[in-house]
Amino acid sequence: MAAAQASPSSDDLAVSQARRAIEESNTKLARYRAALDAGADPVVVTGWIAQAQAEKTTAERKLREARKEEERTLTREEISTMVETLGDMASALAEAEPAEKADLYRQLNLRLTYQPTTSTVRADMKISATYCGVMDRVRGGT
Repeated sequence: MAAAQASPSSDDLAVSQARRAIEESNTKLARYRAALDAGADPVVVTGWIAQAQAEKTTAERKLREARKEEERTLTREEISTMVETLGDMASALAEAEPAEKADLYRQLNLRLTYQPTTSTVRADMKISATYCGVMDRVRGGT
C-alpha cells in the first residue's frame, strides 16, 4: 500500500509544469529588467513585463490548485495502524447488507477496474480525512 502511493500522477505533472512556467516567467522578468537598465524603450518593455507577470500569476494559481489536489502520503506505520483498526473487514463485509456495502463503497470512492486479459480486478479508493465511523454501521453498530 505504501509503495502504491508513490506512483507519479497527473498532479505531479501539473506541479512540475506550473513550477517550470514560474521559472520561465522569472527568467523573462529578469531579462526585461536588464533590457530596461540597458536603455530599451520603457513602453515596449512594460508590455513584455505585464505579459510575463500575467503568465507567472496564472502559473502560481495552477501550482496552488495542483498542490490542493495532492494527497498526503501515509507512512507504513499509519497504514499498519489503519489495517489493525479495521479488524476483519472481509468478514464484516461478507455479513453486511448489499445496500450497506454499496453505501460504504460509494463513500470510499471505490473504483473497481476489470482487466480481462489477466482476469484481475484493480481496486482504487480515496479515503477522506473526515471519513470515520462507517465500519461500525457495516458491522451492525454497537
